[in-house]
Amino acid sequence: MTLPDLTAGLARAVQRRAGLAASGTTLYRAVHTTETEGVYALDRAGEVGILNLYRELLPAQEQQLAAACAQALPLRAVYLKRRPQEARHLANVQREQLAPPGPVWGEAQPELTALEQGVPYLIRPGSDLSTGLFTDARPARQWVREHAPPGGRVLNTFAYTCGFGLNARLGGAEVVKNLDLSRKVLAWGQQNYGLSGLPHPDTDFIYGDVFDWMARFERQGQQFELLILDPPAFARSRAGVWRSERDYARLARLAAALLAPGGRLLALNNHAGVSRAAFQRMLQDGAPRLRVQVQLGPGEDYPGADHLKVLVLG
Repeated sequence: MTLPDLTAGLARAVQRRAGLAASGTTLYRAVHTTETEGVYALDRAGEVGILNLYRELLPAQEQQLAAACAQALPLRAVYLKRRPQEARHLANVQREQLAPPGPVWGEAQPELTALEQGVPYLIRPGSDLSTGLFTDARPARQWVREHAPPGGRVLNTFAYTCGFGLNARLGGAEVVKNLDLSRKVLAWGQQNYGLSGLPHPDTDFIYGDVFDWMARFERQGQQFELLILDPPAFARSRAGVWRSERDYARLARLAAALLAPGGRLLALNNHAGVSRAAFQRMLQDGAPRLRVQVQLGPGEDYPGADHLKVLVLG
């Protein structure tokens, strides 16, 4: 595959996103796989690009493509994320091969602040396969900011760097608990809170297994006006293996037990192999008393994408 083949339509794709900057957004998908015949996608974080490769290219092609992306935006650096189909396994054994810590083009930018609708986030382009925020969930974060319960309580599970929890606090929620099985990403989330001038006491960033903590909260009689479920499609922990297509109903059952009267559940599923209808059946199996109120998906920077399903139930 030649460079002209790889970059055909690159300028047009970049131009289609020109309006995002006007909304205070410098963190978004600049080119999606539907615009490159599934070969690559490019995420922009300020003046840095994250080039996601879904097909194998020669090293020279990788560098040429990165340089073309940098020129099109323009960018100061481009980082590479190789995402073959077997990445789930390789991520555990060839991590630096999949996500080199240094840029493939330009000068190193190990840490930067980028904006999403005016909200700042700390991004680490060379940090593994995930760099700090999943850009496809921007509409869901906006929904949380606009519909957070004023003065209410929110539980943000599988919190990662706490983007949903941050937006719930910005939206007026009084208490937001962020729950994740990684102390590292919770500390990262506290830094995100700090960028927006929000208090970030350790008690609001809870380390541990989501299932264990949700069961504990139920025993304690704790309830939340909004509960957010954003699990990975697949994960391993000491408690076993999580597969969203198999285990989501059980998760929804636990979540429904923690909802206050009139409370709402925001559930995300990013497994491309699970249809929206199948996802809705899982939620209904786990939480039959809840009904779908809102359906969301990726933003306009993901044309034709259907991998992410977002449902609000209440």
